[in-house]
This record gives sequence, structure tokens and C-alpha cells, in this order.
Amino acid sequence: MQQFRRLTPLALALGLMLGSPTLLAAEAVEVPAVEAVNGKAPLPLEELRTFAEVMDRIKAAYVEPVDDKTLLENAIKGMLGNLDPHSAYLEPEAFAELQESTSGEFGGLGIEVGTEDGFIKVVSPIDDTPASKAGIQPGDLIVKIDGQPTKGLSLMEAVDKMRGKAGSKINLTLVREGGKPFDVELTRAVIKVKSVRSHLLEDGYGLIRISQFQVNTGEEVGKALAKLRKDNGKKLRGLVLDLRNNPGGVLQAAVEVADHFLKKGLIVYTEGRIANSELRFNADPADASEGVPLVVLINGGSASASEIVAGALQDHKRGVLMGTDSFGKGSVQTVLPLNNDRALKLTTALYFTPNGRSIQAQGIVPDIEVARAKLTREDGGELIKEADLAGHLGNGNGGADKPSGSKQQKAPRPQDDDYQLSQALNLLKGLNVTRGE
Repeated sequence: MQQFRRLTPLALALGLMLGSPTLLAAEAVEVPAVEAVNGKAPLPLEELRTFAEVMDRIKAAYVEPVDDKTLLENAIKGMLGNLDPHSAYLEPEAFAELQESTSGEFGGLGIEVGTEDGFIKVVSPIDDTPASKAGIQPGDLIVKIDGQPTKGLSLMEAVDKMRGKAGSKINLTLVREGGKPFDVELTRAVIKVKSVRSHLLEDGYGLIRISQFQVNTGEEVGKALAKLRKDNGKKLRGLVLDLRNNPGGVLQAAVEVADHFLKKGLIVYTEGRIANSELRFNADPADASEGVPLVVLINGGSASASEIVAGALQDHKRGVLMGTDSFGKGSVQTVLPLNNDRALKLTTALYFTPNGRSIQAQGIVPDIEVARAKLTREDGGELIKEADLAGHLGNGNGGADKPSGSKQQKAPRPQDDDYQLSQALNLLKGLNVTRGE
């Protein structure tokens, strides 16, 4: 990442304002000349005068003294905070936390948040964290943190309040689907995110769950595919790629994951205004998945990098998307380091699926909509079968009798309590039946 140290004309102009409005007026004639040399539009002098006057009035009349540093940092935060929900000014602690989160270990609740109508909204809880264990769901609105309303807080301010020492407690007041507010008490923890998990659902059918896209996620998915083949003892008959409640992460990791399932073609492209924001990523001929039939699970908590993968696989018709509409974050953020261990997290581009779709504020629509549901099984006892009747005839082909109660109890499986996952597995089995495999 580049280090930007040279002052821009705007920064120089702000430096002039730190003296007095009189000094700004004296130098105002020269500022447009500097801009004209650089071929840029002249600075809006009237607005700069207003900024200087507001700053001067605050310093003179605010009920408590406020130093220049605080006022300027607040101005920077406001400048970025009003661009879009994902651009932010990162002070040293926030910058360090962002770097930690992409490496897979950080402190807090394990919750990805955004903003909506001035409130803090849950994008998704991260697997095996205090937030997910407490039952927090995508779409929940956080209306209070430890009794303090979140209305009007910036995203970074809310995140700062939710972070804290591991072992300390925090109370969140949530509103779910327009219902009544309710409180959830959580204990903060050191969050160690395992990006990729995998196992066999049953013979021939595997599951790969990606909870977050970290720097090494692409490599981990490659290892998971190899392990599933080894554990199965032969080529897989079907695979579920679970991207539900995955808030996204590193763009390059999303490209690498999609590439594991594609042999050719465009994966994603980005468009922006700065030189390196227009990028195109293509698949290489290798196919780590060996063309295995694929179902991709998404929901409202699948955002950003998750949507890149889902969109690429859908456009190439590589897999069937199942679940509910995704979150709809189609923008790319670039971290631009500044002096003094600070940085800008700035939205610099929009990304598009191979077919040119922007999913910004719309999301990816699944091929088959399957809403989240709770599975309940009837417990009415098994009915009497022919094999239970006294004097029944034997099977003419020599097969063993199968009276009621003869089935062995199976160990609990993930698909037994996960309706969307069970439907994905059923679809894979149906595809194999119709193909005669």
C-alpha cells in the first residue's frame, strides 16, 4: 500500500485557514492559480471561508474549549462519513483492528455491522463467536449499546463501543423484523475466525463452509476440496458451498475461491476513477473441484466477496444458487495509509459479475428460493409393516425382512436441523438421479 505524504493544494489551503480568516482572504488569489497549473477545478473559496468561519466560531463560543486537532479530525470524519456507509477515517487503533480482522484474529463480539436509517444494522454474525452463540441474526437493528442509543452514531463509533477487553460484558438492545426491542447480554472474546470448514454430509456429498474471506481463504478451500476427496475415497458426487452469513473480506480471496470451480472466463471486474481501480480477474484452466455438481447457499448476510463468488458461479452456470437474496454490497474499498499510523478506508470502485451485473443495493437473487425454516419431526411411532405380521411371506428374491424399528439410529448430522442445507443436499441427489449416476 502506498504512503501518501505530499500535501495537496486542498491541504495547503486548509493550512492557510488555521491562522485567521484575514490570512485566507489575503492568500485567496493564489489558490486558484495553483489549481489551474495542475489542471484541476478551482477550490470552492466561499465554502472554504465558511469552514474557517465555523471553526473560528466553535473555538470562540462553544461551551467548552476545543483544540484545533479535535475539530479538524472531526471534520475529516464527517467528510468521509457522508460519502457512503463503507468509507471511513481510521485512527491508529481502528487501522490496526482492520488489519487484524483480515488476518483472522481480533477482539470483540464477532459481528459484522453496517448502517441503515441512522441505526446500526447487523450484516452477519461470524461463526462460533459470542454474537452467533447469542442468536443474533442478519438484519437485526442495534438500537442501544449498554443502554445508550445508537441513533446518530457513526459506524466506527459504534464499533469502538462494542469492542473491549476479552471477558468484559456488554448489553445490546436489538429490534428484529419490526418487533419489540429486546436485550442480549454478551461477553466479549478474542475472536479467532477459522475461515474454512469442511466435512462429508454423507457418502459422496461434501460441505465447504466459508465464514469470512481472509488472505489465505483461497488456499484453504483448495485444501478442503482435496481432503473431501480423500475422505470420500473417490470423486465426490455433489458439493454444497455455504456462503450464508459471510460478510465478505479480501477481494483476491474471493477470486481464488471462484477459480477453484471454474476452468475459464471472467470472474469479476471492477470500475473506478483511480488508475489501479479498473481490474479484470479471469479463471485459469485448472479445476480443483473436478466439475463436481455444486449448490451454493446464500442469504441476506452474504455480502461483498461472497456475492462476487456467487455471482461468478451463477453467470457461468457452474452451480445452482439456493437460499434468499444476498445483502447487495457491490463496492470495493481501498485502504490508503496516511501519516501517524492513520488511514482512509475509501470506496474506490464498483465490481461487476461476468455478465456485467452490478449487485449494489440489489443483491444476488438465488436460482431457487428457500427461506430459513425450522425442521421438526413427527414423533407418532412407526407404523406396522408387512414384515411385522405373523406368517408373512418371505422376499422372493432372497432379501432380508425389514420390520418396523429395524433401522439403526443415525448420529446427528448438520442437515438434520438446517432446512436450507437439507434442501441443497436433496437437490444434489436429484441431479445425480436424473443423470443416472
